[in-house]
Amino acid sequence: MKLKTQNLLLILTGLLLGLTISIGQGVFAEREPAVTLPVEELRAFTDVFGRIKNDYVEDVNDRDLLENAIRGMLTGLDPHSAYLDREQFKELQVGTSGEFGGLGIEVGMEDGFVKVIAPIDDTPAQRAGVQAGDLIIRLDDTPVKGMALNDAVKLMRGKPGTSIVLTIVRSGVDAPLKISVTRDIITVKSVRSRMLEPGYGYVRISQFQAKTADSLLQAVADLKKENEGPIKGLVLDLRNNPGGVLNGAVAVSDAFLRKGLIVYTEGRVNDSRLRFNATPDDVLDDAPLVVLVNQGSASASEIVAGALQDQRRAIIMGSQTFGKGSVQTILPLSSGSAVKLTTARYYTPSGRSIQAEGIIPDIKLEDLKVSALEVAFDPVKEANLTRHLSNGNDAPVLPEPVVVPPGEEEVEEESLAQRDYHLYEALNMLRGLVIQREMSR
Repeated sequence: MKLKTQNLLLILTGLLLGLTISIGQGVFAEREPAVTLPVEELRAFTDVFGRIKNDYVEDVNDRDLLENAIRGMLTGLDPHSAYLDREQFKELQVGTSGEFGGLGIEVGMEDGFVKVIAPIDDTPAQRAGVQAGDLIIRLDDTPVKGMALNDAVKLMRGKPGTSIVLTIVRSGVDAPLKISVTRDIITVKSVRSRMLEPGYGYVRISQFQAKTADSLLQAVADLKKENEGPIKGLVLDLRNNPGGVLNGAVAVSDAFLRKGLIVYTEGRVNDSRLRFNATPDDVLDDAPLVVLVNQGSASASEIVAGALQDQRRAIIMGSQTFGKGSVQTILPLSSGSAVKLTTARYYTPSGRSIQAEGIIPDIKLEDLKVSALEVAFDPVKEANLTRHLSNGNDAPVLPEPVVVPPGEEEVEEESLAQRDYHLYEALNMLRGLVIQREMSR
């Protein structure tokens, strides 16, 4: 056993020395500054590898040891760089197409715990009450502290119909919450739309996928058809949108812009330095646009909000966004696995970095719940005052009031302000923008 381990260490050391020599030769030929490998640190790595192989309580597979070492290298860089084995790589490819298995939440790591960036619309997690910003501290009976994000995600995945209990710490709530979520196949419809009232449309993007921009264009066309003509204004809802593919965000931004920069990226290598510009045509024909964001709006949704804000194309309303402004590149490996590596940062057209800052809305909205005020008496009006003056016109004949028999009272529909206060305020802002535009003509 020791002989086998020593041979393996000699091979590893030989490979490392060979790499050092070959890099030095290549650099010398091109007359560039020499790049050397940290030989002492790599020797420490081989020493640890040998001790594990010889002294660990159980026999450990070489492949598992090396894969874990790779995972450790990437996990130590930032919360978004990761090693993806074959299964995880396939799941990532399926996930961007819009259908995958799981609970329906976008997650990251914070202080050793799993943080919910955002629950995806109409998924088990959202229906169970999981919220953006929640910290998951236990998965069933397994503590999350110290667990790798990939391992936590594996525990959350499972056969559709099976359940998992998430123990959650939530801001503003004293005791941890236990939420049972039943796993399901997650099919994400990234774009939903409806008319808020005649002339005013609403489009909700829950995630950016490869075909999200096409779905957006179709949704706006459907709204125009339902309105029997151009719409006066649109609310674009990006709340709890965890992001997705970059091209989807660029294309959605481009749909509302006629010209100018959308986003650019900066990294260490030339391939990571990209610029995306808008092309002519605005799907709304310059009609007013209000964008709703919150702390669950991340990555690609921040690109859209930042571009429309900097280009003065939209009013951004809500709360400060998540602040995920880094670019991850998927680097496939010959083994069928892949490395997800952070290679650049996003910048808005004005040069603002989104990373760890997010997008600050033009108009901040607090998380309020509006309830109807119950009035115990009829308000007093001029007509109720003794000896009030008449208005000089003949009094109109009013219809007799309808008396509803007991038990047959009409159920009053909950107002938009009660259902969704932020959307209510966005619609009011949109109305104001339309009135201002009409007055300036």
